[in-house]
Amino acid sequence: MESDCRIPGACCRPRVLVFHALFWGLVSLRVFGAALLGDEKSSAAVKPEVAPCWQQEEFVVITDCLQCNAFQTRSWSACEPTGYVERVNCSRSNRDDHKSCRSAVMEEHLFWKFEAAMLALTALFGTLVVVRQHWLDRLAAEKVRRQIESI
Repeated sequence: MESDCRIPGACCRPRVLVFHALFWGLVSLRVFGAALLGDEKSSAAVKPEVAPCWQQEEFVVITDCLQCNAFQTRSWSACEPTGYVERVNCSRSNRDDHKSCRSAVMEEHLFWKFEAAMLALTALFGTLVVVRQHWLDRLAAEKVRRQIESI
């Protein structure tokens, strides 16, 4: 039994209202919880890291973008984001540093993996559409057959 709603066509059943309250409660918990965790992390005593020289001044690339080996991956923080690193020389401080980079080979590999995934999804969903269309056609033909038999 529906209660009297102020909005025409809106469903005001208690179950729907409970689901809405639960949904928005979880959303607000997620948002405010993330904000609280972010504040908690920033207030903790953390050793301040010095920004690399290539972020603060002009630099020249000494060694092109190369894949990190196992030792470099464990020991250099620059290898973590992409697995590739290039050596740079900062012009003002004349200091050598390592900078994470994106390899053209890696980018091409990721591009073709994405293309293959999209092609596979296209084939899968195309097949699903054809199978469903045949199933619906068979149901319609069965319904027409039953209607004709009942006459």
